[in-house]
Amino acid sequence: MLEEQVVTRTRNILVETVASGQLEIVDPLAPDRRVGKVYIYPGAAGWEISGYYRRDETDLWHPYLMQLDEARELVHLKISDQDPALVERGSNDPLLDVMP
Repeated sequence: MLEEQVVTRTRNILVETVASGQLEIVDPLAPDRRVGKVYIYPGAAGWEISGYYRRDETDLWHPYLMQLDEARELVHLKISDQDPALVERGSNDPLLDVMP
């Protein structure tokens, strides 16, 4: 299914961008209404996928919204995270928007 492939790609991008290790992810393939609503939406220019991630059980859940083009390449990633290295990276990467 195409949506599954898109979400799998999203997971890979999220791990490459946010984590140096393992992430726990809530997304359209692994929803958890206790954490929050998630969605995948096909648009004219590609896909929008929302979800949440955390690094471990002591971490807060961080919401994200990712936009991919039709080739499933990252167009924009908006996240809420206070990790200083990630905030700095977001200030230098036009594809990454980090809200502390």
